[in-house]
Amino acid sequence: MESRRGPFKSAVPSNVVSPVRRCSRTACGRPAVATLTYVYADSTAVLGPLATYAEPHCYDLCAEHSERLTAPRGWEVVRLLDASAPARPSGDDLEALANAVREAARPQERAAGAGGGGRGADPREVARRGHLRVLRSPDN
Repeated sequence: MESRRGPFKSAVPSNVVSPVRRCSRTACGRPAVATLTYVYADSTAVLGPLATYAEPHCYDLCAEHSERLTAPRGWEVVRLLDASAPARPSGDDLEALANAVREAARPQERAAGAGGGGRGADPREVARRGHLRVLRSPDN
């Protein structure tokens, strides 16, 4: 008697595993982007870029779970930077940007009223365009 299933159907479910590693958190099926490892001797949780291959005592986490990761009380979380990921601006970067915007927004009369067309304040200044200044080389 012939089977109606055809040659490619099987009565046993397939165990084909997806090549994309998934988040280790329960009920989360998002792709993993980071690997979490615990260093029990130092009471440290290390979160770094996704490991090359899955380790039995490491946990792969998606972007959301890696951002929200907290460690138990008394433990430290060490986040290793991924060189391929875009760097987040630091507080110094944001402060420098805010200062540059403030300087550019100041009225130009202040610079012109300083005597000598605004260039007399700094003898090294050769030219100015908005908040940017061109300075002479210290060798000259």
